[in-house]
Amino acid sequence: MKRLGILLSGRGSNFEAIAENVARGRLDGEIAVVISNREEARGIEIARERGLPAVVLPSKGVERGEYDRRVVAELENRGVELVCLAGFMRLLTAEFCRSFPLRALNIHPSLLPAFPGLEAQKQALEHGAKISGCTVHFVDERLDAGPIILQAAVPVLDDDTVETLGARILVEEHRIYSEAIAIILAERWRIEGRRVIAG
Repeated sequence: MKRLGILLSGRGSNFEAIAENVARGRLDGEIAVVISNREEARGIEIARERGLPAVVLPSKGVERGEYDRRVVAELENRGVELVCLAGFMRLLTAEFCRSFPLRALNIHPSLLPAFPGLEAQKQALEHGAKISGCTVHFVDERLDAGPIILQAAVPVLDDDTVETLGARILVEEHRIYSEAIAIILAERWRIEGRRVIAG
């Protein structure tokens, strides 16, 4: 059974969906550690409530490279084989990415490569997009640019706000993140160029 490491900074709803799928046997993995850079993150509370190993590594005032080395050390000490970013609000260094090549995943609330970075739902609304959604991708050294594993489309309604669009996208995030993790854990994938081929 593969060991998962979850990185989060906030509410942890994607983490909670993953944890629920692990608990129900829908994912053939175990959560080895949940790490947050913020003590007040709701996701850390959820991890502790579930009896999962939860570690806070505060990032404030710590140089990026040094911080990522601390996170990598914690993940390696826990025997983590797959890292899942679940609302981890930090840009990872190249050193981190080299430590987990094709072994770190992220979920982003847009259909990448459209609207990378922060406030993706706001970007989609301001751009007048008719369809948005979410993307699970491998983490590499560039922001929201790693090879795409799964995507789900969500229509943008004429009366949508950032909140209403975000809420509908979040439903799909909770669904496809675990589906993508299952593909990676089962090693039923390969990469051709930039394309992730599952099966």
